[in-house]
Amino acid sequence: MAAESNAPAENAPLESAALENAALENAPLTAPPASGEAPGAAASIEDGIVEALKTVYDPEIPVNIYEMGLIYDLNVEPGGRVQIKMTLTSPGCPVAGTLPGEVKDKVESVPGVAGAEVEVVWDPVWNPSMMSEAARLQLGMF
Repeated sequence: MAAESNAPAENAPLESAALENAALENAPLTAPPASGEAPGAAASIEDGIVEALKTVYDPEIPVNIYEMGLIYDLNVEPGGRVQIKMTLTSPGCPVAGTLPGEVKDKVESVPGVAGAEVEVVWDPVWNPSMMSEAARLQLGMF
């Protein structure tokens, strides 16, 4: 009888480790929310940022910059700091000096955003295949 009572105790650490590993394998690959931040807050902020970006247009093209594929990376950090990597349709774009500032202003107007940094990058070079299907349809490029 003594052997039986020791068996579960000896296996308990193994079972606990197995349960912990199973939990880790099924855990989401997102960072935990910052203290005081509700779960899903970053996703909600990101949705708001995308909606804000859809209100920014290159004045020469009647499609918003998000659907144009000009936003390469959008990262919402704990605490509401946002980093965006974007490009322009060409290095000689007439709004190269103002469009990144407009993006920054629009993003910082989203509830939950504490600040934004916008970096203009040229790699990869933008091309029309980066546009969403909706943008190609709107421009008659199908």
